[in-house]
Amino acid sequence: MRRTVLAVLAALLAWSGVARAENYPSRPITVIVPFSAGGPSDAMMRILGERMKTALGQAILVENVTGAGGSLGVGRTVHSPADGYTVGFGHLGTNVANGAIYKLGYDLVSDLEPVVLLPSNPMIIVSKNAVPAKSLGELLAWLKATPTPATAGTAGAGSGSHIAGLYFENVSGIKLQYVPYRGTAPAMNDLVAGQIDLIVDQTSNSINQVRAGTIRAYAITDDKRVGSAPDIPTTDEAGYQGFT
Repeated sequence: MRRTVLAVLAALLAWSGVARAENYPSRPITVIVPFSAGGPSDAMMRILGERMKTALGQAILVENVTGAGGSLGVGRTVHSPADGYTVGFGHLGTNVANGAIYKLGYDLVSDLEPVVLLPSNPMIIVSKNAVPAKSLGELLAWLKATPTPATAGTAGAGSGSHIAGLYFENVSGIKLQYVPYRGTAPAMNDLVAGQIDLIVDQTSNSINQVRAGTIRAYAITDDKRVGSAPDIPTTDEAGYQGFT
């Protein structure tokens, strides 16, 4: 899983004749984000939407459709009119992994047409402040020593946070108890409140809480540090090889 999160905008099939007309767009465009408001996908799309509004001259309406690891939101996109006025925002979980996890009422390959590849968002290992570990090595030791598996928040089965957590288990030999949410924004709220132990989360979703001191960060799951968090080591630098 070299890139934990790859975000794509997926448009329904090909644009119709209306979409190809010279007056397109003649009304607002709806972008379906399959996760809750305030999460990393929602935040990225709203930033992108402001630029799209300027370029297209029409409002970009973000609609959050949550549930089933994002598959409900993608389904809403698929079953919308193929007129260029409804597009979907997705990533590795919603547009790849969900095809192997859920019985979908659509085909991720034939029913959607990719429009643009958006920036990847490295993952970061974070925990509630009550966890005693101060480094990645200490965290792994604590996770292995706990009598019951630590609780890990996810945005649902097949989401980036879930896949990253499974990968973390696989390469480290730890066991986690997953707690699914309708996005990592509500999962982060519970992490800050101490209701769950950790999240392998998108950096953009966690970094403000890390900076505020409400949660603790251990490592970036990439082969290089990120510009928004230059003081947080990569997993390799933290002494743990193989988790990128």
